[in-house]
Amino acid sequence: MSDVTNMAAPRVDVREVGLSYAGRRLLNGIDLSVWPGELVSVLGPSGSGKSTLLRIVAGLQKPTSGHVIVDDAPLEGPRPDVALAFQDPCLLPWLSVEKNVAFGLGFARQPHLSRGERRARVTAALDEVGLAHARHHAPRQLSGGMAQRAALARCLARQPRTLLLDEPFGALDEVTRGDMQRLLLNVVRDTNAATVLVTHDIDEALLVSDRIVLLGNRGTLILQLAVDIPTPRDAHVEALGALRIQILQALRDAMSRAPLPAHT
Repeated sequence: MSDVTNMAAPRVDVREVGLSYAGRRLLNGIDLSVWPGELVSVLGPSGSGKSTLLRIVAGLQKPTSGHVIVDDAPLEGPRPDVALAFQDPCLLPWLSVEKNVAFGLGFARQPHLSRGERRARVTAALDEVGLAHARHHAPRQLSGGMAQRAALARCLARQPRTLLLDEPFGALDEVTRGDMQRLLLNVVRDTNAATVLVTHDIDEALLVSDRIVLLGNRGTLILQLAVDIPTPRDAHVEALGALRIQILQALRDAMSRAPLPAHT
């Protein structure tokens, strides 16, 4: 993991973003910048606005205050170079893995691609996630980890400059989750995408992140931590443990100051 923040400008720049709904404040003045090739994890208790923040950065929801800049341009809605993946792989059961990965490449907001260009993108994405052998499989033939690989490949086929991930590994077993975390690090390295990972798992954030952002009650940013630990990080148990304690204490302090909102 390199010192990407020395680059001239962030790829994603969230400026004083707030969101209120029906009198309830869901996000409160969030500032967050993400540079090319940087992986930032967003942690926080349920109801802290993590997924809401991700939807705003994806252009799927407009903030009630502040704004988002992507590649030096105000974000006005979904962009073809910003890809979003969820915990549910959301594969279409009537399409093969290959066709699921290609799904969306012909949408109106996407750049026009010839049939050969689409095929090349799909092949490259499947190769990146190790699913070339399963390109003709139906989704029902895939394990949970393979399904998440297919969902990630669908994002990669769009050649995103920004990659947004909403708890994509939360439903996987520990061994498969570890494999997916290593795959994610390879993807960020190979694509140089500015990447934001929403997770509930502190250990996952510590293992994969260049930086960790902690949201507290009512969507307030309460802590940012650079994770300056060499890889492989599981060899640095003491340093990881110290950061874990710091994060847990910040979460406890935030949760004790105010009741959690009912939902985000």
